[in-house]
Amino acid sequence: MALYGGIEAGGTKFICAVGTGPGALRDETEIPTTTPAETMQRVGEFFCGHRLKGVGIGSFGPVDPAQGVITRYTPKLGWRGFKFRETVERLTGVPAVLDTDVNAAAMGEHRWGAAQDTPDFLYLTVGTGIGGGGMANGRLLHGLVHPEMGHIRVPRHPGDRFSGSCPTHGDCLEGLACGKAMEQRWNAPRVQDLPDGHPAWNLEAYYLACGVVNFVCTVSPTLVILGGGVMKRRGLLSAVRREVRQLLKGYVPCARLSAPKLGGRAGVLGALALAAA
Repeated sequence: MALYGGIEAGGTKFICAVGTGPGALRDETEIPTTTPAETMQRVGEFFCGHRLKGVGIGSFGPVDPAQGVITRYTPKLGWRGFKFRETVERLTGVPAVLDTDVNAAAMGEHRWGAAQDTPDFLYLTVGTGIGGGGMANGRLLHGLVHPEMGHIRVPRHPGDRFSGSCPTHGDCLEGLACGKAMEQRWNAPRVQDLPDGHPAWNLEAYYLACGVVNFVCTVSPTLVILGGGVMKRRGLLSAVRREVRQLLKGYVPCARLSAPKLGGRAGVLGALALAAA
């Protein structure tokens, strides 16, 4: 059986795996994200000894999938311009493919999760930041580069005076609705410390619904998967559904909204799927 390598490259840790899918992982490890040299040395050591057919990489970004690099705009300063695909191919001796971490997660959900048999869908992750990916006609969304769905503009909720947490755009969707924004707006040490019933959650549902409505009206997905740490809050997904219906006002059908079936495993499993595609 051909084995594939998968790398979910996050801002704080890399998850690396060898296998063919959720029920067929041969090996897996977590590696802290430090410098490219130190991190990639440990990645190479992990894959050494495994006979692989290819490696898929789902990475923090922005990335340039065509060139296989992390761009100079990434907030991870030491990784700017890093030749990710070339480095992995040199370390493993097999072909590698690079995409965003969210497109990789979308690939995983399409292959094994909530988006099986769904050719047109989006995957949004709401955590420390907000990112989006997905498929149209069964193909991952690309174009000039790749989707940056967290940085669209959304209408401010009346009375919200928070300036936004995005270092580039201020009050874009990410700047108003990511976990970091919630912590800063409400002066909370962690999102998890905001109790049920706190006004933070109604405001969060509003902003996320504004984002979803933008995507429903432009990309016309049949399904929108909402994942990430913030979306683990009980009742938030239902609140977003209600807000989306109110904002759409029946003008177009409402896309189905769902939690990810693979949970936090979507990224690394999607990287395996990228390698096998």
